[in-house]
Amino acid sequence: MPETRLAIKVDVDTDRGTRVGVPRLLDILDEFGVKATFLFSLGPDNTGRAIRRIFRPGFFGKVARTNVVAIYGLRTLLNGVLWPGPHVGRRNQDVMRAARDRGHEVGIHCYDHIRWQDGLMRMSRAEVYAEFDKARREFERIYGEPAKTAGAAGWQANALSLAAYDAAGLLYASDARGTDVFFPLADGVVFRTLQIPTTLPTLDELLGRPEHPEERLVEQYLSWLRPGRLNVLTAHAEIEGMMKADLFRALLAQAQKKNVSFVRLDELAREYLRQRERIPVCELIQGEVDGRSGTLAVQKAA
Repeated sequence: MPETRLAIKVDVDTDRGTRVGVPRLLDILDEFGVKATFLFSLGPDNTGRAIRRIFRPGFFGKVARTNVVAIYGLRTLLNGVLWPGPHVGRRNQDVMRAARDRGHEVGIHCYDHIRWQDGLMRMSRAEVYAEFDKARREFERIYGEPAKTAGAAGWQANALSLAAYDAAGLLYASDARGTDVFFPLADGVVFRTLQIPTTLPTLDELLGRPEHPEERLVEQYLSWLRPGRLNVLTAHAEIEGMMKADLFRALLAQAQKKNVSFVRLDELAREYLRQRERIPVCELIQGEVDGRSGTLAVQKAA
């Protein structure tokens, strides 16, 4: 039977998630000898400005299901509204370096999470390049070397952001939701930077839904893994690293009992790129994902 492998990508959205959630995740991952990919928000934490999403379909349902205040904390939910958003990179560079030093891959999530997630589709080419360049420069300041990967805040990507990735010479990116690795096609252009999509639903898309009782989520996740195929789970430092850390630990424990092996995304990227000619080109479109509000980058089925 083909081997079942799982790659864990950790999106780190906030100052609190970096400061509190990442160290806890590092300890949990060490406990099981698992190496993951951490993508960091590197600039100001303006989480409070997400209030503008109230007009998106499904926003209130997600807020009610996931208990946003308990997950993020009231202080974080007011960042950038009642007081200036703390600069995540400058405040937490030691934590960020610790992720790399403990054997995990590190990369760019964004500079300003809210600006990218809520504003990318309205940005000009110059604005997209400038925003991504700020993240690149802060990453290089912290790590002393260029980033080799990025995974967009809120899975927001388009032809302009893909072009910025190509210009930066990234090894791969992980912006989309989908099923298999692909080279993205957008606005009639095929881009060079490999996309490794998130294939599994995220925990915040499942919490609070009667068809996905929390006590069965570990079992459900394991049932969704595909032997011999791409399996990518996006975790969040603010959820799996804090409020739902015990559930995440249980998932790792049960996965190991089922002989699931873990792999970093950069390892997968190099493996796939050795047979570059076999990687398909797929259109990257804006679509909806069950349990998440608004639209996001989705791999169009062939």
